[in-house]
Amino acid sequence: MFPIVDTKNAAAVAAFAEQKFVIMYPGANPAWLKTIFRDVEQLFTGGHPDYAPVDLRYHDLEHTLQATLCLVQLLDGRHGAAVEPRVDSRQFELAMASVLLHDAGYLKLRADTLGTGAKYTFCHVLRSCAFAASYLPGLGAVNHEVEAVLGAINCTGPTKEISRLRFRDQVERVIGCSLATADYLGQMAAVDYPDELEILYSEFQESDDFIHLPPSRRTFKSAEDLIERTPMFWRKIVLPKLESDFQAVYRFLARPYPHGPNLYLEAVERNIAAVKRQRTSSRLVPQE
Repeated sequence: MFPIVDTKNAAAVAAFAEQKFVIMYPGANPAWLKTIFRDVEQLFTGGHPDYAPVDLRYHDLEHTLQATLCLVQLLDGRHGAAVEPRVDSRQFELAMASVLLHDAGYLKLRADTLGTGAKYTFCHVLRSCAFAASYLPGLGAVNHEVEAVLGAINCTGPTKEISRLRFRDQVERVIGCSLATADYLGQMAAVDYPDELEILYSEFQESDDFIHLPPSRRTFKSAEDLIERTPMFWRKIVLPKLESDFQAVYRFLARPYPHGPNLYLEAVERNIAAVKRQRTSSRLVPQE
């Protein structure tokens, strides 16, 4: 079954992460994880006093949970492979903070009633970092831990080159690569990914409109353009990033490691094949 947990159910993803945490680190207390999962769900659903509920249909709470589920499984696979340097229990907690907060920058303040959070596409990573920096100290995170989370969040986004970023140690780089990998694979492996591409385009369009980007400078000219270019995006951009810039940490999703099937890659390939079929079908439809 793929995915193995319902990513529409925040409690189910939280329970899965906590279960893996206590298995990976016997004797560890999952209380910190419980708190941040609870707080992030409340943040996205309108339970925070300063922020309105997320009003995006693509970069919504489920997108965050998809990335979270993928990251838990990736770190679990790496832990089982006993690869050095090891990710310890506190670093695992910080990795969860990173993925849960990596798209908090799409959220709007309650007083912000103009459009949707899609308008923050170009600056959402910076806004996510700002929120994390203000939130995490309240959970007891010290300066270098907050910096580690911000470093991981900064690894997300299609224009980021992790190889150019500086990290305090190799584990922080591993977590950044793992988060970036999970961000891509979590969404692109989702069963409904081919059907969500038009929604994704609408977010890009709103963002471009908000900053008054001229049509000639826009990455995608239409939803059809985005869909048409998605297979190339996977082959020419995402796969090379996964393999090189992200240090091929996706391999830790293989079950069993190292030569078992990688359900995430298989799911993405199915989705890319579905996108290609849709493109072919649309070309065969007679024009009125």
